Amino acid sequence: MDRKFIISALCYAILGMCLGIYMAKSGVHGHRVTHAHIMLAGFVVSFIYGLCHKLWLPGAAGALVQGQFWLHQLGVLLMSAGLFLLYGQHIEVATIDPVLAISSFMLLLAMVLMLVLFLKTPQQT
Repeated sequence: MDRKFIISALCYAILGMCLGIYMAKSGVHGHRVTHAHIMLAGFVVSFIYGLCHKLWLPGAAGALVQGQFWLHQLGVLLMSAGLFLLYGQHIEVATIDPVLAISSFMLLLAMVLMLVLFLKTPQQT
């Protein structure tokens, strides 16, 4: 699972950096919030989850592990797409707000599940 998280983190970093370069080149910085969320929730948190799996949860498997991974990925993708549409002025706030709220709760639940994984894993000595 560590490898999956690190690969997804690097993909989000590339996406976020491309958006940042686009904003710098165009001089239009309306997507700073989108850029920040892609880099933080997508890159940084995914990378930290990958490190957690590598260092403290090696061999962790099962439905809880898979569910936590996919919940985080779907949450980041929904949030990033929703923010891109919102800050690109392609959609009204009232229309996209439920999607952003759901994606926020998905990311929160993914974080809670990571805590559960840690609590369920015996402490290494």
